[in-house]
Amino acid sequence: MRKECLSYIFSMLLMLFFQSCGKSWLEAKPDKSLVVPKSIGDYQALLDNTSQIFNVNQACGLGEIGAGDFYITSSSWQNLFTIQEKSAYIWAPTKEFYNGEQSLDWTYAYQRILNANVILEGIEKITPITNDQQDWNSVKGSALFFRAFDFFNLIQEYCVPYNSRSASGDLGLPLRLEYDVNIKVKRSNLQQTYERIIIDLKEAINLLGAKSGYKTRPSKEAAYALLAKTYLAMENYDQAGVYADLALKIQPDLMDYTKLNSSISFPIAKFNSEVIFHSTFSYGIFNASRLIVVPELYNDYTIEDCRKSIFFTASANGMTFKGSYNGDKTFFGGLATDEMYLIRSECNARNGNLTLALEDLNRLRRTRWKGLYLDLISTNPNTVLDYILKERRKELIFRGIRWSDLRRLNGDTRLAVTLTRVLNGNSYTLQPNDKRYVFPIDEEEIRLSEIQQNER
Repeated sequence: MRKECLSYIFSMLLMLFFQSCGKSWLEAKPDKSLVVPKSIGDYQALLDNTSQIFNVNQACGLGEIGAGDFYITSSSWQNLFTIQEKSAYIWAPTKEFYNGEQSLDWTYAYQRILNANVILEGIEKITPITNDQQDWNSVKGSALFFRAFDFFNLIQEYCVPYNSRSASGDLGLPLRLEYDVNIKVKRSNLQQTYERIIIDLKEAINLLGAKSGYKTRPSKEAAYALLAKTYLAMENYDQAGVYADLALKIQPDLMDYTKLNSSISFPIAKFNSEVIFHSTFSYGIFNASRLIVVPELYNDYTIEDCRKSIFFTASANGMTFKGSYNGDKTFFGGLATDEMYLIRSECNARNGNLTLALEDLNRLRRTRWKGLYLDLISTNPNTVLDYILKERRKELIFRGIRWSDLRRLNGDTRLAVTLTRVLNGNSYTLQPNDKRYVFPIDEEEIRLSEIQQNER
């Protein structure tokens, strides 16, 4: 009952957060007196509000809309509920992007960061007895992980791609690390933002258990996996490979796709054996009645590839997606072992270890294949890297990852991609390294918090 009451209180905080009049997320102050956690268990109960706060609405939806792996009809676009979905689809300029709407990815993420800070401040006021130390560590480590996860996702949408030569001068995020909303927070630089993510995750690693009994709760392996993603986005392939390897040492499982039932609505189970950490994201544009997978991508799956029937199903207008690791229509935005194999494979390829790179790549592909599988082989570094990057797009489709990959790969002219969409007879194009690879912050947030807007 107490857990239900605490979850209810956090739900009320969520409502207050969105109903704050004349305040940005930086200034919105939920009534702290409403929250009455007094024990380690109380703070764990707050973290376990998985369906309303911590494991939903991850800040990767706008990027997935803009990544170009699907299209919608003109009538579907016209009927979208939010302006920001329409804008992300055509990579609209700043002035048209929100048209007065609140940025959902930004707002949900900072609401979670605010709640994580409440927990981090509160748990420090509790001195655990010996028998409670592990639970205390888990609560603090989890809050640090959630904060880092949101900073990581936000940086992929609202900051420029990482470049070690310019990161100390590029705009980062407002790094709110305290609950006190009276403290003015400006945007840090990009280097500081990445460093904060790494600091939080390394501290979380020292606090969390290797695995969690619940895939909605953070763990050491989840922190390793998120560090691997973070270093990959920074193009630090040595460290990305190290942390992907550490995650896989704890959980190396891959599903055998030949044993999945492709005839059912959602063939992949929620909390399946590959899931390291469960989280979701969703926008109306992703509804199966609207979303049509681009034919070029769908046709890249051969008939022997089980993913062709596991991931996709026919709709009135083309092929739509049914292969979410959530086991339902929402998209999976968490962490899984297949991604770790692909990160480790790419890092080995970039570091010249082609044999190890191909071992991981073929290990993954064998679990997705029906009939005779022939290993991919090559001694050409570019060919091996191309194999891996092609597989990343196919394996990690609609996971909130493609946008980050495009931003990272656009720095290499050989791998850069130009995106084009046609809507109502008009053609819209996003060139590599375009400023529109960084989404704007909504106008009201800029006005009230006085933080600097992104160029677009």
